Amino acid sequence: MSGQSLTDRITAAQHSVTGSAVSKTVCKATTHEVMGPKKKHLDYLIQCTNEMNVNIPQLADSLFERTTNSSWVVVFKSLITTHHLMVYGNERFIQYLASRNTLFNLSNFLDKSGLQGYDMSTFIRRYSRYLNEKAVSYRQVAFDFTKVKRGADGVMRTMNTEKLLKTVPIIQNQMDALLDFNVNSNELTNGVINAAFMLLFKDAIRLFAAYNEGIINLLEKYFDMKKNQCKEGLDIYKKFLTRMTRISEFLKVAEQVGIDRGDIPDLSQAPSSLLDALEQHLASLEGKKIKDSTAASRATTLSNAVSSLASTGLSLTKVDEREKQAALEEEQARLKALKEQRLKELAKKPHTSLTTAASPVSTAAGSIMTTPAVDIFSTPSSSNSTSKLPNDLLDLQPTFHPSVHPISTGPQVGGTWGGFDELGGLLKPTVTSQNQNLLVAKLPPNKLVSDDLDSSLANLVGNLGIGNGTTKNDVNWTQPGEKKLTGGSNWQPKVAPTTAWNAPTIAPPVMAYPATTPTGMMGYGMPTQVGGVPVMTQPTLIYSQPIMRPPNPFGPVSGAQIQFM
Repeated sequence: MSGQSLTDRITAAQHSVTGSAVSKTVCKATTHEVMGPKKKHLDYLIQCTNEMNVNIPQLADSLFERTTNSSWVVVFKSLITTHHLMVYGNERFIQYLASRNTLFNLSNFLDKSGLQGYDMSTFIRRYSRYLNEKAVSYRQVAFDFTKVKRGADGVMRTMNTEKLLKTVPIIQNQMDALLDFNVNSNELTNGVINAAFMLLFKDAIRLFAAYNEGIINLLEKYFDMKKNQCKEGLDIYKKFLTRMTRISEFLKVAEQVGIDRGDIPDLSQAPSSLLDALEQHLASLEGKKIKDSTAASRATTLSNAVSSLASTGLSLTKVDEREKQAALEEEQARLKALKEQRLKELAKKPHTSLTTAASPVSTAAGSIMTTPAVDIFSTPSSSNSTSKLPNDLLDLQPTFHPSVHPISTGPQVGGTWGGFDELGGLLKPTVTSQNQNLLVAKLPPNKLVSDDLDSSLANLVGNLGIGNGTTKNDVNWTQPGEKKLTGGSNWQPKVAPTTAWNAPTIAPPVMAYPATTPTGMMGYGMPTQVGGVPVMTQPTLIYSQPIMRPPNPFGPVSGAQIQFM
Protein backbone atom coordinates (compact mmCIF):
# COMPACT_ATOMS: atom_id res chain seq x y z
CA MET A 1 0.00 0.00 0.00
CA SER A 2 1.65 3.21 -1.15
CA GLY A 3 0.37 6.71 -1.62
CA GLN A 4 -2.80 8.25 -0.32
CA SER A 5 -5.92 6.22 -0.84
CA LEU A 6 -9.08 7.51 -2.46
CA THR A 7 -10.71 7.59 0.98
CA ASP A 8 -7.94 9.86 2.27
CA ARG A 9 -8.42 12.30 -0.58
CA ILE A 10 -12.19 12.38 -0.18
CA THR A 11 -11.94 12.93 3.57
CA ALA A 12 -9.43 15.76 3.12
CA ALA A 13 -11.68 17.34 0.47
CA GLN A 14 -14.66 17.20 2.83
CA HIS A 15 -12.75 19.10 5.50
CA SER A 16 -11.57 21.59 2.88
CA VAL A 17 -15.20 22.31 2.00
CA THR A 18 -16.17 22.76 5.65
CA GLY A 19 -13.20 25.06 6.20
CA SER A 20 -11.61 23.06 9.03
CA ALA A 21 -7.87 23.30 8.41
CA VAL A 22 -7.06 21.44 11.64
CA SER A 23 -9.22 18.43 10.78
CA LYS A 24 -7.84 18.43 7.25
CA THR A 25 -4.26 18.34 8.58
CA VAL A 26 -5.16 15.53 10.99
CA CYS A 27 -6.45 13.51 8.03
CA LYS A 28 -3.28 14.18 6.05
CA ALA A 29 -1.10 13.15 8.99
CA THR A 30 -3.02 9.88 9.40
CA THR A 31 -3.38 8.65 5.84
CA HIS A 32 -3.19 5.02 4.71
CA GLU A 33 0.41 5.44 3.60
CA VAL A 34 2.69 2.97 5.38
CA MET A 35 5.04 5.60 6.71
CA GLY A 36 5.24 7.85 9.73
CA PRO A 37 3.29 11.13 9.82
CA LYS A 38 4.97 13.82 7.75
CA LYS A 39 6.93 16.43 9.64
CA LYS A 40 5.18 19.36 8.00
CA HIS A 41 1.81 18.11 9.21
CA LEU A 42 3.11 17.49 12.73
CA ASP A 43 4.71 20.94 12.85
CA TYR A 44 1.45 22.54 11.78
CA LEU A 45 -0.50 20.74 14.50
CA ILE A 46 2.12 21.72 17.10
CA GLN A 47 1.68 25.34 16.06
CA CYS A 48 -2.08 24.92 16.39
CA THR A 49 -1.69 23.89 20.04
CA ASN A 50 0.17 27.16 20.66
CA GLU A 51 -2.57 29.28 19.11
CA MET A 52 -5.17 30.49 21.58
CA ASN A 53 -7.92 30.60 18.96
CA VAL A 54 -7.58 26.88 18.16
CA ASN A 55 -10.09 24.59 19.81
CA ILE A 56 -8.02 21.91 21.59
CA PRO A 57 -11.01 19.60 22.28
CA GLN A 58 -11.85 19.68 18.59
CA LEU A 59 -8.28 18.78 17.70
CA ALA A 60 -8.26 15.89 20.17
CA ASP A 61 -11.66 14.67 18.99
CA SER A 62 -10.39 14.63 15.41
CA LEU A 63 -7.54 12.34 16.50
CA PHE A 64 -9.88 10.11 18.50
CA GLU A 65 -12.17 9.83 15.52
CA ARG A 66 -9.31 8.60 13.35
CA THR A 67 -8.60 5.81 15.86
CA THR A 68 -12.01 4.32 15.06
CA ASN A 69 -10.79 3.46 11.56
CA SER A 70 -10.51 -0.21 10.69
CA SER A 71 -7.03 0.17 9.15
CA TRP A 72 -4.10 -0.42 11.48
CA VAL A 73 -2.09 2.21 9.57
CA VAL A 74 -4.58 5.01 10.25
CA VAL A 75 -5.01 4.02 13.91
CA PHE A 76 -1.28 3.65 14.54
CA LYS A 77 -0.51 7.01 12.92
CA SER A 78 -3.28 8.65 14.96
CA LEU A 79 -1.62 7.38 18.16
CA ILE A 80 1.79 8.59 16.94
CA THR A 81 0.39 12.05 16.16
CA THR A 82 -1.23 12.26 19.59
CA HIS A 83 2.00 11.18 21.30
CA HIS A 84 3.98 13.74 19.31
CA LEU A 85 1.65 16.55 20.41
CA MET A 86 1.81 15.39 24.03
CA VAL A 87 5.61 15.64 23.96
CA TYR A 88 6.26 18.68 21.74
CA GLY A 89 2.94 20.53 21.74
CA ASN A 90 1.65 23.10 24.14
CA GLU A 91 1.00 21.80 27.65
CA ARG A 92 -2.68 22.59 27.42
CA PHE A 93 -3.05 19.69 24.99
CA ILE A 94 -1.94 17.09 27.52
CA GLN A 95 -3.92 18.95 30.16
CA TYR A 96 -7.06 18.39 28.16
CA LEU A 97 -6.26 14.71 27.65
CA ALA A 98 -5.68 14.32 31.40
CA SER A 99 -9.07 15.91 32.11
CA ARG A 100 -10.96 13.32 30.06
CA ASN A 101 -12.40 10.27 31.74
CA THR A 102 -11.50 8.00 28.84
CA LEU A 103 -8.97 8.29 26.07
CA PHE A 104 -8.17 5.42 23.74
CA ASN A 105 -10.31 2.33 24.02
CA LEU A 106 -8.27 0.05 21.82
CA SER A 107 -7.73 -2.94 24.11
CA ASN A 108 -9.65 -5.14 21.65
CA PHE A 109 -8.45 -3.62 18.39
CA LEU A 110 -7.64 -6.12 15.65
CA ASP A 111 -7.08 -5.57 11.95
CA LYS A 112 -7.91 -8.76 10.10
CA SER A 113 -7.11 -7.42 6.65
CA GLY A 114 -3.79 -9.23 6.49
CA LEU A 115 -0.93 -10.84 8.36
CA GLN A 116 0.76 -7.50 8.96
CA GLY A 117 -2.50 -6.18 10.40
CA TYR A 118 -2.50 -8.96 12.99
CA ASP A 119 1.07 -8.21 14.04
CA MET A 120 0.65 -4.45 14.21
CA SER A 121 -2.62 -4.67 16.13
CA THR A 122 -0.70 -6.07 19.10
CA PHE A 123 1.57 -3.07 19.27
CA ILE A 124 -1.36 -0.69 18.78
CA ARG A 125 -3.02 -2.07 21.91
CA ARG A 126 0.20 -1.72 23.92
CA TYR A 127 0.94 1.73 22.58
CA SER A 128 -2.56 3.05 23.40
CA ARG A 129 -2.20 1.72 26.94
CA TYR A 130 1.01 3.69 27.44
CA LEU A 131 -0.57 6.92 26.15
CA ASN A 132 -3.50 6.41 28.53
CA GLU A 133 -1.09 5.88 31.43
CA LYS A 134 0.90 8.97 30.45
CA ALA A 135 -2.25 11.10 30.62
CA VAL A 136 -3.28 9.52 33.94
CA SER A 137 0.16 10.29 35.43
CA TYR A 138 -0.22 13.93 34.47
CA ARG A 139 -3.64 13.98 36.10
CA GLN A 140 -2.21 12.63 39.36
CA VAL A 141 0.85 14.85 39.74
CA ALA A 142 -0.09 17.83 37.51
CA PHE A 143 3.16 17.71 35.52
CA ASP A 144 4.88 15.61 32.90
CA PHE A 145 7.78 13.53 34.24
CA THR A 146 9.60 13.81 30.94
CA LYS A 147 9.67 17.63 31.19
CA VAL A 148 10.44 18.28 34.86
CA LYS A 149 13.54 20.11 35.98
CA ARG A 150 16.41 17.77 36.80
CA GLY A 151 19.60 18.14 38.79
CA ALA A 152 20.49 18.72 42.42
CA ASP A 153 17.73 21.34 42.69
CA GLY A 154 15.30 19.45 40.47
CA VAL A 155 11.74 18.47 41.30
CA MET A 156 12.44 14.86 42.26
CA ARG A 157 15.58 15.65 44.29
CA THR A 158 13.92 18.31 46.44
CA MET A 159 10.66 16.45 47.12
CA ASN A 160 9.81 15.66 50.76
CA THR A 161 9.47 12.09 52.05
CA GLU A 162 5.66 11.81 52.08
CA LYS A 163 5.23 13.19 48.57
CA LEU A 164 8.19 11.21 47.27
CA LEU A 165 6.71 7.89 48.41
CA LYS A 166 3.50 8.71 46.54
CA THR A 167 5.13 10.05 43.38
CA VAL A 168 7.73 7.38 42.60
CA PRO A 169 5.11 4.60 42.20
CA ILE A 170 3.36 6.76 39.57
CA ILE A 171 6.60 6.91 37.61
CA GLN A 172 6.94 3.14 37.96
CA ASN A 173 3.47 2.56 36.49
CA GLN A 174 4.22 4.77 33.49
CA MET A 175 7.60 3.09 33.03
CA ASP A 176 5.93 -0.35 33.13
CA ALA A 177 3.45 0.69 30.44
CA LEU A 178 6.30 1.94 28.27
CA LEU A 179 8.44 -1.18 28.67
CA ASP A 180 5.40 -3.36 27.98
CA PHE A 181 5.62 -2.25 24.35
CA ASN A 182 8.23 -5.03 24.24
CA VAL A 183 9.31 -4.82 20.63
CA ASN A 184 12.25 -6.64 19.08
CA SER A 185 14.53 -5.32 16.41
CA ASN A 186 13.20 -7.78 13.80
CA GLU A 187 9.66 -6.48 14.38
CA LEU A 188 10.54 -2.91 13.45
CA THR A 189 9.80 -3.54 9.79
CA ASN A 190 7.95 -0.41 8.61
CA GLY A 191 8.04 3.33 9.01
CA VAL A 192 4.91 3.48 11.18
CA ILE A 193 6.13 1.33 14.05
CA ASN A 194 9.61 2.83 13.75
CA ALA A 195 8.15 6.31 14.34
CA ALA A 196 6.34 5.05 17.43
CA PHE A 197 9.49 3.38 18.74
CA MET A 198 11.53 6.58 18.41
CA LEU A 199 9.01 8.51 20.49
CA LEU A 200 9.01 5.75 23.11
CA PHE A 201 12.82 5.72 23.15
CA LYS A 202 12.98 9.45 23.91
CA ASP A 203 10.31 9.14 26.58
CA ALA A 204 12.15 6.23 28.15
CA ILE A 205 15.37 8.22 28.60
CA ARG A 206 13.66 11.24 30.14
CA LEU A 207 11.29 9.21 32.26
CA PHE A 208 14.08 7.03 33.62
CA ALA A 209 16.12 10.14 34.41
CA ALA A 210 13.29 11.42 36.66
CA TYR A 211 12.90 7.92 38.10
CA ASN A 212 16.61 7.74 38.86
CA GLU A 213 16.63 11.10 40.67
CA GLY A 214 13.66 10.04 42.74
CA ILE A 215 15.53 6.93 43.87
CA ILE A 216 18.59 8.99 44.81
CA ASN A 217 16.40 11.23 46.98
CA LEU A 218 14.81 8.14 48.52
CA LEU A 219 18.14 6.59 49.45
CA GLU A 220 19.37 9.82 51.01
CA LYS A 221 16.30 9.93 53.26
CA TYR A 222 15.95 6.19 53.86
CA PHE A 223 17.90 5.90 57.13
CA ASP A 224 15.93 8.78 58.63
CA MET A 225 12.49 7.37 57.76
CA LYS A 226 10.00 5.70 60.02
CA LYS A 227 9.46 1.96 59.92
CA ASN A 228 6.46 2.05 57.56
CA GLN A 229 8.20 4.52 55.29
CA CYS A 230 11.32 2.40 55.19
CA LYS A 231 9.23 -0.60 54.22
CA GLU A 232 7.67 1.30 51.30
CA GLY A 233 11.04 2.69 50.30
CA LEU A 234 12.65 -0.74 50.25
CA ASP A 235 9.89 -2.10 48.02
CA ILE A 236 10.32 0.86 45.63
CA TYR A 237 14.06 0.27 45.42
CA LYS A 238 13.63 -3.44 44.59
CA LYS A 239 11.24 -2.57 41.75
CA PHE A 240 13.73 0.00 40.54
CA LEU A 241 16.42 -2.65 40.15
CA THR A 242 14.03 -4.79 38.11
CA ARG A 243 13.10 -1.90 35.81
CA MET A 244 16.74 -0.96 35.35
CA THR A 245 17.32 -4.40 33.85
CA ARG A 246 14.34 -3.97 31.51
CA ILE A 247 15.36 -0.50 30.42
CA SER A 248 18.82 -1.86 29.57
CA GLU A 249 17.21 -4.42 27.24
CA PHE A 250 15.09 -1.69 25.67
CA LEU A 251 18.18 0.39 24.96
CA LYS A 252 19.87 -2.61 23.34
CA VAL A 253 17.02 -2.82 20.85
CA ALA A 254 17.49 0.86 20.09
CA GLU A 255 21.14 0.24 19.37
CA GLN A 256 20.29 -2.68 17.09
CA VAL A 257 17.93 -0.65 14.91
CA GLY A 258 20.61 1.94 14.15
CA ILE A 259 20.31 4.62 16.84
CA ASP A 260 23.65 6.33 17.40
CA ARG A 261 25.62 4.90 20.29
CA GLY A 262 26.20 8.40 21.58
CA ASP A 263 22.44 8.84 21.97
CA ILE A 264 22.17 5.81 24.25
CA PRO A 265 23.06 6.45 27.93
CA ASP A 266 25.24 4.23 30.07
CA LEU A 267 23.36 2.77 33.03
CA SER A 268 25.42 2.10 36.14
CA GLN A 269 23.79 -0.19 38.69
CA ALA A 270 24.19 0.37 42.39
CA PRO A 271 26.30 -2.16 44.33
CA SER A 272 24.46 -5.17 45.69
CA SER A 273 25.76 -4.36 49.16
CA LEU A 274 23.36 -1.42 49.26
CA LEU A 275 20.33 -3.70 49.18
CA ASP A 276 21.70 -5.64 52.14
CA ALA A 277 22.23 -2.46 54.09
CA LEU A 278 18.66 -1.34 53.44
CA GLU A 279 17.20 -4.66 54.49
CA GLN A 280 19.26 -4.75 57.68
CA HIS A 281 18.11 -1.26 58.63
CA LEU A 282 14.48 -2.23 58.19
CA ALA A 283 15.04 -5.40 60.24
CA SER A 284 16.59 -3.36 63.02
CA LEU A 285 13.51 -1.15 63.11
CA GLU A 286 11.31 -4.24 63.34
CA GLY A 287 13.37 -5.57 66.28
CA LYS A 288 14.95 -8.48 64.48
CA LYS A 289 18.46 -9.66 65.08
CA ILE A 290 20.88 -8.41 62.43
CA LYS A 291 24.58 -8.51 61.73
CA ASP A 292 26.65 -5.98 63.49
CA SER A 293 27.40 -3.05 61.16
CA THR A 294 28.91 0.25 61.97
CA ALA A 295 27.50 3.58 60.87
CA ALA A 296 30.67 4.26 58.95
CA SER A 297 30.32 1.16 56.76
CA ARG A 298 26.68 1.93 56.15
CA ALA A 299 27.50 5.49 55.12
CA THR A 300 30.19 4.25 52.77
CA THR A 301 27.80 1.85 51.09
CA LEU A 302 25.17 4.54 50.69
CA SER A 303 27.70 6.98 49.27
CA ASN A 304 28.87 4.49 46.66
CA ALA A 305 25.32 3.72 45.60
CA VAL A 306 24.38 7.36 45.28
CA SER A 307 27.53 8.08 43.30
CA SER A 308 26.75 5.21 40.91
CA LEU A 309 23.17 6.41 40.35
CA ALA A 310 24.36 9.98 39.94
CA SER A 311 26.68 8.95 37.13
CA THR A 312 23.73 7.26 35.44
CA GLY A 313 21.72 10.44 35.77
CA LEU A 314 24.58 12.44 34.33
CA SER A 315 24.74 10.13 31.33
CA LEU A 316 20.99 10.50 30.80
CA THR A 317 21.30 14.27 31.01
CA LYS A 318 24.07 14.34 28.43
CA VAL A 319 21.95 12.30 26.03
CA ASP A 320 19.03 14.67 26.53
CA GLU A 321 21.21 17.72 25.99
CA ARG A 322 22.68 16.19 22.87
CA GLU A 323 19.21 15.58 21.51
CA LYS A 324 18.25 19.18 22.20
CA GLN A 325 21.38 20.42 20.47
CA ALA A 326 20.68 18.23 17.46
CA ALA A 327 17.14 19.56 17.25
CA LEU A 328 18.46 23.12 17.46
CA GLU A 329 20.99 22.53 14.71
CA GLU A 330 18.32 20.94 12.54
CA GLU A 331 16.09 23.95 13.01
CA GLN A 332 18.93 26.33 12.17
CA ALA A 333 19.77 24.34 9.06
CA ARG A 334 16.17 24.50 7.94
CA LEU A 335 16.00 28.25 8.48
CA LYS A 336 19.23 28.68 6.54
CA ALA A 337 17.85 26.64 3.65
CA LEU A 338 14.68 28.73 3.61
CA LYS A 339 16.74 31.92 3.62
CA GLU A 340 18.87 30.74 0.70
CA GLN A 341 15.80 29.73 -1.22
CA ARG A 342 14.28 33.14 -0.66
CA LEU A 343 17.43 34.90 -1.83
CA LYS A 344 17.45 32.80 -5.01
CA GLU A 345 13.84 33.74 -5.70
CA LEU A 346 14.64 37.41 -5.28
CA ALA A 347 17.69 37.09 -7.55
CA LYS A 348 15.56 35.64 -10.34
CA LYS A 349 13.24 38.65 -10.38
CA PRO A 350 14.35 41.29 -12.98
CA HIS A 351 15.14 44.75 -11.63
CA THR A 352 14.83 46.61 -14.99
CA SER A 353 11.89 48.89 -15.63
CA LEU A 354 9.00 47.20 -17.33
CA THR A 355 6.75 49.38 -19.44
CA THR A 356 3.89 48.21 -21.58
CA ALA A 357 1.81 50.10 -24.06
CA ALA A 358 -1.40 48.80 -22.56
CA SER A 359 -0.67 49.82 -18.98
CA PRO A 360 -0.30 53.44 -17.87
CA VAL A 361 1.82 52.34 -14.89
CA SER A 362 5.55 51.88 -15.36
CA THR A 363 8.14 50.73 -12.82
CA ALA A 364 11.69 52.08 -12.92
CA ALA A 365 14.46 51.94 -10.29
CA GLY A 366 12.12 50.69 -7.61
CA SER A 367 9.61 53.53 -8.03
CA ILE A 368 6.20 53.55 -9.66
CA MET A 369 5.55 56.19 -12.30
CA THR A 370 1.99 56.78 -13.31
CA THR A 371 0.74 58.52 -16.43
CA PRO A 372 -2.79 59.79 -16.81
CA ALA A 373 -5.05 57.40 -18.61
CA VAL A 374 -6.68 58.56 -21.84
CA ASP A 375 -10.43 58.98 -21.72
CA ILE A 376 -11.77 57.98 -25.11
CA PHE A 377 -15.15 59.56 -24.36
CA SER A 378 -13.78 63.03 -23.52
CA THR A 379 -13.86 65.99 -25.88
CA PRO A 380 -10.45 67.15 -27.21
CA SER A 381 -9.42 70.40 -25.56
CA SER A 382 -6.32 72.49 -25.04
CA SER A 383 -4.13 72.26 -22.00
CA ASN A 384 -5.32 75.64 -20.73
CA SER A 385 -8.91 74.47 -20.51
CA THR A 386 -8.00 71.98 -17.81
CA SER A 387 -7.11 74.65 -15.28
CA LYS A 388 -10.26 76.64 -16.07
CA LEU A 389 -12.54 73.68 -15.68
CA PRO A 390 -13.62 74.32 -12.07
CA ASN A 391 -14.30 78.02 -12.74
CA ASP A 392 -16.28 77.22 -15.87
CA LEU A 393 -18.39 74.77 -13.99
CA LEU A 394 -19.11 77.35 -11.31
CA ASP A 395 -19.92 80.00 -13.91
CA LEU A 396 -22.39 77.75 -15.66
CA GLN A 397 -24.52 77.32 -12.54
CA PRO A 398 -27.78 79.23 -13.16
CA THR A 399 -28.67 81.96 -10.71
CA PHE A 400 -32.12 81.77 -9.23
CA HIS A 401 -34.47 84.53 -10.47
CA PRO A 402 -38.05 84.59 -9.25
CA SER A 403 -40.63 84.99 -11.95
CA VAL A 404 -42.18 88.38 -11.08
CA HIS A 405 -44.72 90.12 -13.20
CA PRO A 406 -45.25 93.87 -12.78
CA ILE A 407 -48.54 94.51 -11.10
CA SER A 408 -48.85 98.22 -11.38
CA THR A 409 -46.87 101.11 -12.71
CA GLY A 410 -47.32 103.12 -9.56
CA PRO A 411 -44.82 103.22 -6.78
CA GLN A 412 -44.89 100.32 -4.37
CA VAL A 413 -44.41 100.39 -0.66
CA GLY A 414 -40.89 99.29 0.24
CA GLY A 415 -41.59 98.21 3.77
CA THR A 416 -39.46 95.34 4.78
CA TRP A 417 -38.70 94.05 1.32
CA GLY A 418 -36.66 96.46 -0.74
CA GLY A 419 -37.31 94.61 -3.94
CA PHE A 420 -34.71 93.63 -6.50
CA ASP A 421 -31.35 95.12 -7.39
CA GLU A 422 -30.22 96.17 -10.84
CA LEU A 423 -28.85 92.71 -11.60
CA GLY A 424 -32.09 90.98 -10.76
CA GLY A 425 -30.95 89.71 -7.36
CA LEU A 426 -33.32 89.75 -4.44
CA LEU A 427 -32.27 92.24 -1.74
CA LYS A 428 -32.21 91.53 1.98
CA PRO A 429 -35.12 92.74 4.04
CA THR A 430 -34.60 96.18 5.52
CA VAL A 431 -36.52 98.08 8.17
CA THR A 432 -37.49 101.70 7.99
CA SER A 433 -38.65 103.92 10.74
CA GLN A 434 -41.70 106.13 10.79
CA ASN A 435 -39.56 109.27 10.37
CA GLN A 436 -38.13 108.08 7.06
CA ASN A 437 -39.70 107.94 3.66
CA LEU A 438 -40.59 104.56 2.32
CA LEU A 439 -38.12 103.13 -0.14
CA VAL A 440 -39.69 102.49 -3.47
CA ALA A 441 -37.90 99.74 -5.35
CA LYS A 442 -38.50 99.61 -8.99
CA LEU A 443 -38.08 96.37 -10.77
CA PRO A 444 -35.99 96.70 -13.94
CA PRO A 445 -38.15 95.46 -16.75
CA ASN A 446 -35.19 94.29 -18.78
CA LYS A 447 -34.16 91.76 -16.09
CA LEU A 448 -37.52 90.12 -15.56
CA VAL A 449 -38.36 86.75 -17.03
CA SER A 450 -41.41 87.30 -19.18
CA ASP A 451 -43.92 84.85 -20.46
CA ASP A 452 -42.24 84.84 -23.85
CA LEU A 453 -39.90 81.85 -24.17
CA ASP A 454 -37.52 83.57 -26.55
CA SER A 455 -37.12 86.65 -24.39
CA SER A 456 -36.68 84.46 -21.30
CA LEU A 457 -33.89 82.52 -22.93
CA ALA A 458 -32.28 85.74 -24.10
CA ASN A 459 -32.36 87.17 -20.61
CA LEU A 460 -30.96 83.93 -19.21
CA VAL A 461 -28.07 83.99 -21.68
CA GLY A 462 -27.37 87.59 -20.75
CA ASN A 463 -27.38 86.80 -17.07
CA LEU A 464 -25.04 83.86 -17.51
CA GLY A 465 -22.62 85.97 -19.48
CA ILE A 466 -22.30 83.51 -22.33
CA GLY A 467 -20.51 84.93 -25.36
CA ASN A 468 -19.41 88.25 -23.91
CA GLY A 469 -16.86 86.88 -21.46
CA THR A 470 -18.67 88.32 -18.43
CA THR A 471 -19.80 86.28 -15.50
CA LYS A 472 -22.54 86.92 -13.06
CA ASN A 473 -21.80 86.75 -9.38
CA ASP A 474 -23.97 84.70 -7.10
CA VAL A 475 -26.32 86.46 -4.72
CA ASN A 476 -24.52 87.00 -1.39
CA TRP A 477 -26.85 86.73 1.57
CA THR A 478 -25.32 88.88 4.27
CA GLN A 479 -26.48 90.90 7.22
CA PRO A 480 -28.48 94.02 6.37
CA GLY A 481 -26.17 96.86 5.50
CA GLU A 482 -24.09 98.03 2.66
CA LYS A 483 -24.14 95.64 -0.28
CA LYS A 484 -21.25 95.88 -2.66
CA LEU A 485 -22.04 94.85 -6.18
CA THR A 486 -19.85 94.42 -9.20
CA GLY A 487 -21.18 95.27 -12.60
CA GLY A 488 -20.38 96.94 -15.84
CA SER A 489 -18.39 100.02 -16.72
CA ASN A 490 -21.17 102.41 -15.61
CA TRP A 491 -21.57 100.74 -12.26
CA GLN A 492 -22.22 103.10 -9.36
CA PRO A 493 -22.12 101.97 -5.77
CA LYS A 494 -25.48 102.20 -4.08
CA VAL A 495 -25.86 102.55 -0.38
CA ALA A 496 -28.73 100.70 1.18
CA PRO A 497 -30.89 102.69 3.56
CA THR A 498 -29.88 102.31 7.15
CA THR A 499 -32.24 101.38 9.86
CA ALA A 500 -32.92 103.88 12.56
CA TRP A 501 -34.19 102.65 15.87
CA ASN A 502 -36.14 104.68 18.38
CA ALA A 503 -36.08 101.91 20.95
CA PRO A 504 -32.95 100.85 22.86
CA THR A 505 -30.62 98.67 20.86
CA ILE A 506 -31.11 95.00 21.57
CA ALA A 507 -28.68 92.45 20.17
CA PRO A 508 -30.73 90.00 18.14
CA PRO A 509 -30.16 86.31 18.75
CA VAL A 510 -28.19 84.37 16.20
CA MET A 511 -30.82 83.00 13.86
CA ALA A 512 -31.55 82.66 10.19
CA TYR A 513 -34.54 85.04 10.16
CA PRO A 514 -34.58 88.86 10.62
CA ALA A 515 -34.73 90.12 14.17
CA THR A 516 -37.56 92.54 13.48
CA THR A 517 -40.57 92.11 11.31
CA PRO A 518 -43.06 94.83 10.54
CA THR A 519 -46.65 94.18 11.01
CA GLY A 520 -49.32 95.56 8.87
CA MET A 521 -52.82 95.25 7.60
CA MET A 522 -53.78 93.45 4.47
CA GLY A 523 -56.99 94.51 2.87
CA TYR A 524 -58.87 92.51 0.35
CA GLY A 525 -61.36 94.25 -1.86
CA MET A 526 -64.74 92.84 -2.64
CA PRO A 527 -65.06 91.02 -5.96
CA THR A 528 -66.25 93.25 -8.76
CA GLN A 529 -68.20 92.42 -11.82
CA VAL A 530 -66.33 92.75 -15.09
CA GLY A 531 -68.43 91.76 -18.00
CA GLY A 532 -70.61 89.70 -15.74
CA VAL A 533 -67.65 87.78 -14.35
CA PRO A 534 -66.61 88.36 -10.74
CA VAL A 535 -62.96 89.41 -10.48
CA MET A 536 -60.92 89.51 -7.23
CA THR A 537 -58.94 92.70 -6.90
CA GLN A 538 -55.25 92.74 -5.92
CA PRO A 539 -54.77 92.94 -2.13
CA THR A 540 -53.29 96.12 -0.77
CA LEU A 541 -50.64 96.07 1.97
CA ILE A 542 -50.92 98.65 4.70
CA TYR A 543 -47.83 98.72 6.96
CA SER A 544 -47.82 99.97 10.49
CA GLN A 545 -45.25 100.38 13.25
CA PRO A 546 -42.60 97.56 13.22
CA ILE A 547 -42.33 95.51 16.37
CA MET A 548 -39.77 93.11 17.81
CA ARG A 549 -40.22 89.47 16.84
CA PRO A 550 -39.71 87.08 19.73
CA PRO A 551 -36.87 84.55 19.47
CA ASN A 552 -39.38 81.82 18.70
CA PRO A 553 -40.59 82.39 15.15
CA PHE A 554 -43.64 80.24 15.82
CA GLY A 555 -44.67 82.06 19.04
CA PRO A 556 -47.45 84.64 19.35
CA VAL A 557 -46.78 88.10 17.99
CA SER A 558 -47.78 91.01 20.18
CA GLY A 559 -48.70 94.43 18.85
CA ALA A 560 -50.81 95.22 15.91
CA GLN A 561 -52.75 92.39 14.37
CA ILE A 562 -53.75 91.85 10.82
CA GLN A 563 -57.00 93.59 10.03
CA PHE A 564 -59.21 92.89 7.16
CA MET A 565 -60.94 95.62 5.32
